[in-house]
Amino acid sequence: MSDIKVSRALLGVADKTGLAPLAAALLRHGAELLSTGGTKAALEQAGFKITAVGDFTGFPEVFGGRVKTLHPRIHGGILARRDMSADRREMAEHHIQPIDLVVVNFYPFEQVVAQPGVSLESAIENVDIGGPAMVRAAAKNYAHVAVVVDADDYAGLIEEMDRTGGMISAATRWRLARKAFDRVAAYDCAIANYLDAVDGGNREALGENFSISLRRAQSLRYGENPHQQAALYGDFLKIAEQLHGRELSFNNVVDINWAINLILDFADYRDAVVAILKHNTPCGVGVGSTLKAAWDKAFATDPDSPFGGIIIANRPWDLEFARAVDELFTEVLIGPDFSPETLSFLRKKKNRRVMRFHSDRVNRAQPDIKRVLNGLLVQTPDLTYEDAHQARVVTRRAPTEDELRALNLGIRVCKHVKSNAIAFVKEDRTLAIGGGATSRIDPVYAAREKAARLGISLAGSVLASEALFPFPDGPTLAAEAGATAIAQPGGAVRDEEVIAAADRFNLAMVFTGVRHFRH
Repeated sequence: MSDIKVSRALLGVADKTGLAPLAAALLRHGAELLSTGGTKAALEQAGFKITAVGDFTGFPEVFGGRVKTLHPRIHGGILARRDMSADRREMAEHHIQPIDLVVVNFYPFEQVVAQPGVSLESAIENVDIGGPAMVRAAAKNYAHVAVVVDADDYAGLIEEMDRTGGMISAATRWRLARKAFDRVAAYDCAIANYLDAVDGGNREALGENFSISLRRAQSLRYGENPHQQAALYGDFLKIAEQLHGRELSFNNVVDINWAINLILDFADYRDAVVAILKHNTPCGVGVGSTLKAAWDKAFATDPDSPFGGIIIANRPWDLEFARAVDELFTEVLIGPDFSPETLSFLRKKKNRRVMRFHSDRVNRAQPDIKRVLNGLLVQTPDLTYEDAHQARVVTRRAPTEDELRALNLGIRVCKHVKSNAIAFVKEDRTLAIGGGATSRIDPVYAAREKAARLGISLAGSVLASEALFPFPDGPTLAAEAGATAIAQPGGAVRDEEVIAAADRFNLAMVFTGVRHFRH
């Protein structure tokens, strides 16, 4: 394939960001511009000379604009093979002129259906027909036509045309064609997923079919283990922005994902919150007036595990906090921002990754997906955390206000620990965490024993559990360790025995009614 010269370009975009400089470059290199509707009006208002698609085809827009570009002179101009004499002959016979560049982005279907209460009628009207048809045609004929579906590609295209006198290379056309097919696939997936979830006018959380299309963001050195291949797909890197360090590994991405999910559950905390994670499980969470104070509390929970771990904070990192963290080896440091002097300091060590997370770019409503043999499990995300103040008190003694605040911290932490999960906590820090066990009682034993080994007193603590206690042994062990209050979902067959055990030790216990299994 050879380079092509753009003699005619068709521009039709819902999002007009950056379009004017591209139009100027095309005109500068002698291209004729075709357009419709709003795109034509915007370009003409900016001072550009535009040929209306209706004038080019000899056929007007009809049905309120539903049919504009669905015409043989448009699709023939895009799909004709310039190197085939039969195609050239038919073009001449039917007065079809070539279209060498198609610049299209679609009606904003995804944004429209993301709005609460959107009607089916509104969704249907935002299903683009002509745009995807032109994009597919242009991408299919990439040997002779360039197609652009992303405004981020405008600058590169302008630079290439300015450098080559208006030419577009075969390599560029091939890259853009693949990206175009990816965009059409993602758009169709969004439409299918929405419509499959609409039944009788009601929108369900999950439909009869589930489609997914994600673009590769980054190839990874290997997967969970060196003998596995891996790549990252989607827009994760727009949320987690790497500021320093070696390229991310598969395990780094998993850990960063869970760290951000955890810290987002503390978005309403005004105090500084620092969490330490290892193998995508929290091993310490601290709350304080400063990041350094919060770090000291989080680190004290388990001084062994932070080595090689992940550190995340809910507020911009300062130098005092960075210097404290710098005393041990860590894989990834994450924050909403870093002061210039802090970032300069952290960049002195090459082997760690420094990440800035953008909470405003997170779509937490996206479904949770897990792979199984020959299929996928898809569920709505677990975005809740319970307020112990609103939970049902089931014991003779109700929790004090200090105990309730501590239970709230424990509830949020436990949600992110692998099941079965418990956490001994105080109002401003975790004391001991147990999880990933095959029984409800083993995590309590493990947390007690680790606290004892580290010399951490559990006296006056509270205990949160992400799932119910089926037997009285859980509350009994918690009370013997020094806990004074418990939060758990409740709902066990032996709830009355569990409550009775709590009453024997004068424990306050609340039932939240919600479990948070994390397998």
